Amino acid sequence: MSRRVAPLTLEALSDLPTRCRGCVAWELDPVSAGRAVAAGGTAFEKEAWLSEVLLQWGSAGRLAYVDDALVGFVTYAPPVHVPRSRAFPTSPVSGDAVLLMTGYVEQQHRGGGIARMLVQSAAKDLTQRGVRAIEAFGVAGTEVDALDAGLSAGCMVPAAFFEAVGFTVVRPHHRYPRLRLELRTALSWREDVEAALERILGRARVPVLSGV
Repeated sequence: MSRRVAPLTLEALSDLPTRCRGCVAWELDPVSAGRAVAAGGTAFEKEAWLSEVLLQWGSAGRLAYVDDALVGFVTYAPPVHVPRSRAFPTSPVSGDAVLLMTGYVEQQHRGGGIARMLVQSAAKDLTQRGVRAIEAFGVAGTEVDALDAGLSAGCMVPAAFFEAVGFTVVRPHHRYPRLRLELRTALSWREDVEAALERILGRARVPVLSGV
C-alpha cells in the first residue's frame, strides 16, 4: 500500500469529494456564497477561487492518497484570499500568518498517520514559502449563532485541540477564538500528537454550505 501527499491544484480539484468541490463556505463572503448556492454555480466559483489563488500565491492545500485514491486533505490560504475569515468576531488573521481553513480524513484511514502526514507536509510547504505561522478559528461550545447558518461547525476545528498541539489563543471568544501556531513548532511536532491529529481531522466533515 503506497501513500503520498500532493499539492491542491486545478487538476487535483476533481479528486475531492463531490460536496467539497461545490462548497464555497470559506472561499466567498456570506452574501456571495448565498447567491452562488441559489444560482447553482458553486462548483464554478470554487474553481475560479482556486485558479486565482494558484496564480497569485500558489497551492492552497495538500491531498493525501493511498494507492492513488484520495483519503484526506487540508486547505489553507492567506486571509486576503479567504473572504469568510472576515465574518468571524475574532478577525482579522495576523498579517504574517496563513489561515488553516479545514481538513478531513476518510473514516477507514483514521489512526494510520494520514493526518500527521498532511499537517507536516503543509507546515513544510509554508515554511519553504517564507510563512511564519498558521492561524485558525477554533470552535468552542455547542450553542448555534448566526455564523453557523453559513459555515457548518463540522468543517471547523475545536479550539481545545489547537491548544493541545501548541497553538495559543491570540484573541479569546466564547465561540470562535483565534489561535496561532509558529511554524517552527509545527515542524517539531512529535508522533505522540498523531492520535489527536487523527481525531480532529476525522471529525472535520466535508463542508456543506447551507442557505445564507
